[in-house]
Amino acid sequence: MSRSADHLRVRRSYDTVAETYRERIGDELAGKPLDRALLAALAEQAGGGPVADLGCGPGHVAAWLAERGVTAVGVDLSPAMIAASRRAYPAVEFREGDLLSLPAADGEFGAAVALYSVIHLRRAELRPAFVEMRRVLRPGGALLVAFHGGAEVRRLTDWWGHEVDVDFHFFEVETVAGALREAGFIEEARLERAHHPQEAETQRCYLLVRRPDEEPRRIRAVP
Repeated sequence: MSRSADHLRVRRSYDTVAETYRERIGDELAGKPLDRALLAALAEQAGGGPVADLGCGPGHVAAWLAERGVTAVGVDLSPAMIAASRRAYPAVEFREGDLLSLPAADGEFGAAVALYSVIHLRRAELRPAFVEMRRVLRPGGALLVAFHGGAEVRRLTDWWGHEVDVDFHFFEVETVAGALREAGFIEEARLERAHHPQEAETQRCYLLVRRPDEEPRRIRAVP
């Protein structure tokens, strides 16, 4: 199946579950103190710049950041998710877009977070997605990525009573860390935790990386 067909399946599936997803997941940060701490640390490192929530779903993470004085911008592949986010949080900016082609200018953001959004990418798509994330970050900008640890693909066809067709890709930590390095990021921290009682029973992995402050200069060939 082609990459475009994969992404279309993901978009349609999230369009289908958008309202139910918001009802079930929209207040999840209330029970996740570690996630809140990581988001607060990321916001502090943004240096006052805007923070991108990449794969924002129902917009609750972007809204949590905005409530704390951060200029947050949510981006999601699903038009229905974006519509639900705008209805729920009209003061926050949301944009429709793909992780492989982000609707943002070069260096627009001081930091970015991608919580369980790269799980819908194939392994070969990780590096291009991270290159794109690096593009929209300012030099020195931090990126927090969360994903499910492992080496399997789970296909979901029924989600909370809705008919869907979406794959969840689990990745070994070093697979994601390597793709981030190849995209030009410097790793600063990694963390793994067990699932919370209200979560799916998977190992949760977090990587905090940074775009270098100074980009390497291109060396011109001697004529």
